[in-house]
Amino acid sequence: MCWSAQADAVAGGVVAAVGVACLVRAHRAGRPERLPLAALPLVLGLHQLIEALVWLGTDGGLPDALADAARTAWAVIALPLLPVLVPASVWCATVRPRRHVPAGLALLGAAVAVPLAVAVAARPVTATERGHTLGYAIGVPHPALLLSGYLLATIGSLLVSGDRLLQRLGLVTAVGALVCALVWRLAFVSTWCALAAVASLLLFRWAGRPAASGAAEPLR
Repeated sequence: MCWSAQADAVAGGVVAAVGVACLVRAHRAGRPERLPLAALPLVLGLHQLIEALVWLGTDGGLPDALADAARTAWAVIALPLLPVLVPASVWCATVRPRRHVPAGLALLGAAVAVPLAVAVAARPVTATERGHTLGYAIGVPHPALLLSGYLLATIGSLLVSGDRLLQRLGLVTAVGALVCALVWRLAFVSTWCALAAVASLLLFRWAGRPAASGAAEPLR
């Protein structure tokens, strides 16, 4: 798949629309604890729409101020927001006695998010076109350590949730992270976020399950 402003705009619009449907399904199922995680496709869809603006900025199609704002908004969602949002949302949706592990991963995500937020706030975010992907330069300290904590908080919380559909989402995003790391090393964050947005469509089925089947289902 090749990414571009047009591809990100189309994908972002579709994922965001499914995110709205996820929220509606979670509400109708009478499970308010699912709403934060059900909102993830909406957040990731908007994230792809923002990246469409970043593409336009790299081509000189946006005023400098708007291009800078788009890059910063993209980085805020990709870096400090997701490692907090994903494990905290899984914690909200997880039933006892499994909640202590997602809670610990939510704390890890918060710890990872602090230096990432500082890095985004401290210096301008740049984006350069690399083939059909975007590479972002943010100046994150100790990138290998923070990336490990980031992936453990986001993907790990899904894998340990005890819910089959969430575990499937975690497995898909884990495989996506590995593929992106191997194939698009210089544009890892951009390509992984795009694949995570598509993978999050699995939440549509999860969000609408009736209350009777909402408990975590251990793998057999």
